[in-house]
Amino acid sequence: MDTVAVLMKEPQRLALGRLELAEPGEADVVVDVSWSGISTGTERLLWSGRMPPFPGMGYPLVPGYESVGRIAAAGPASGRSVGETVFVPGSTGFRNARGLFGGAAARLVAPGPRVVPIDAGLGDRGVLIALAATAHHAFPADGPQPDLIVGHGVLGRLMARLAVAAGAAPVVWETNAARRGGAHGYTVRDPAEDTRRDYRLVAEVSGDAAILDALIARLAPGGEIVLAGFYGDRLSFAFPPAFMREARLRVAAEWKPADLAAVGALIAARRLALDGLITHRAPARDAEAAYRTAFTDPACLKMVLDWREVQ
Repeated sequence: MDTVAVLMKEPQRLALGRLELAEPGEADVVVDVSWSGISTGTERLLWSGRMPPFPGMGYPLVPGYESVGRIAAAGPASGRSVGETVFVPGSTGFRNARGLFGGAAARLVAPGPRVVPIDAGLGDRGVLIALAATAHHAFPADGPQPDLIVGHGVLGRLMARLAVAAGAAPVVWETNAARRGGAHGYTVRDPAEDTRRDYRLVAEVSGDAAILDALIARLAPGGEIVLAGFYGDRLSFAFPPAFMREARLRVAAEWKPADLAAVGALIAARRLALDGLITHRAPARDAEAAYRTAFTDPACLKMVLDWREVQ
């Protein structure tokens, strides 16, 4: 069994290619992918060659961890059924390429417990579930919510929407004027026009490794900065201002299954909307141009590849 997949052969060299798939086991499912999202954080680092050393890193590789499709075959121990619409957070089921993260392909082999059934009515918006779960992992619905979010990309917007659903009213910083629209119950500001210096809980999702000094200067005493982006460069900060404020730093890592379940419940209850976040769509056969657009066009919040016509 084989598939057509996005193959990063080396930095900034990407094309569709046909790859052999691993033989599915009794606990595996085979998913025919309908859509996959392009991450402007981790996948940009892979594409540019700036990805820090990471388990499984190397070329050639299949990127992507935001896929939605239909189960075409299910092993008897997979716990899943043929015909289910599922979210697939990547795959390692390729014989002749690395699967980091392995979701950008027309067909995937993945462990049944790893895929997540979703409402087929979500359509291509289902690819956003990974980012929603990432936002929830940083700030669970039953915990403190950020009063400042840095970056109004898709992750920042989802984090702000989740905070509003939890009863908070965050401020979001965005330096790009073209990205300040689309707020749902929160305020978006140019950081140069914000004079506040009493933020207690700051979510950094812009991926700017040089921003810590500026954020520490805006903290209230005992305030916390949560690093929820992904950073290709080394992070550093001046110690005296952090010392004076007794600043705290926390790193939010990858989402867990409980986060997927939590955002799924919020979506089903219509407390979390996924509308207005996908700005660009392209057929998978145009993957090379689509990736370049996703990484270079400031107007592109989220690019989705359509795999339905790829065999």
